[in-house]
Amino acid sequence: AAASIAALKAGLSTAQGLKGIEAQARDLFRRPLSPYDLKGCEAIVLDPPRAGALEQTQQLPGTKASVVVGVSCNPQTFARDARVLVDAGFRLEKVMPIDQFIWSTHIELVGVFRR
Repeated sequence: AAASIAALKAGLSTAQGLKGIEAQARDLFRRPLSPYDLKGCEAIVLDPPRAGALEQTQQLPGTKASVVVGVSCNPQTFARDARVLVDAGFRLEKVMPIDQFIWSTHIELVGVFRR
């Protein structure tokens, strides 16, 4: 996670016209970010482990974010977490399977939710 965060910050420092980002590594099962923590976010990206992001996803309807992008390596937990967002008024705009490990049967899913 630290390398990914460093890469995001390096890209932001050299690009022009981008809005600031905040990235952090955090145990979202035990300490999900609250709507207050996310008050300045217009968009949220989640890339949880196989267990999904239920605890964090339950906090997102209370935010002002209009876009949530979810990345998942587990279709079952993706569907469970997506249900929380859809029930709260988000619309699942697009889901794309990504076969980034062509030598295996594993796929990633990326979903875009808007409200």
